[in-house]
Amino acid sequence: MCRNIKTLHNFKPPATDDEVRASSLQFVRKLSGFARPSKANEPAFLRAVDRVTQAAQELLDSLVTNAPPRDREVEAAKARARSLARFQSSAA
Repeated sequence: MCRNIKTLHNFKPPATDDEVRASSLQFVRKLSGFARPSKANEPAFLRAVDRVTQAAQELLDSLVTNAPPRDREVEAAKARARSLARFQSSAA
C-alpha cells in the first residue's frame, strides 16, 4: 500500500494538492488497515485524511533546501529503471 507514497519535496513544478492528498490517503489507509472504510468508520477515516493532508502541506510549505529542484521526469525514469531491475532479477 505505502509504495504509492511518493517524495513530494523539492520538485519543479511543486507537488499539487491532489498529489499531497493522494499520499495522505495512502498513509491513512496503511495506518487504519482499510482500503475502504465501512460506513460507520468513513467519517473518522475522511477526517484523518483531511488532517494528514493539512499537516503534509504545512510541512512541504515550511521545508527549505539549497539543493536544486529535481525534475519529475528524470526521477520517474530512475524509478522505472529500479523497478525493472528489481523485477527482472526476481523473475530469474
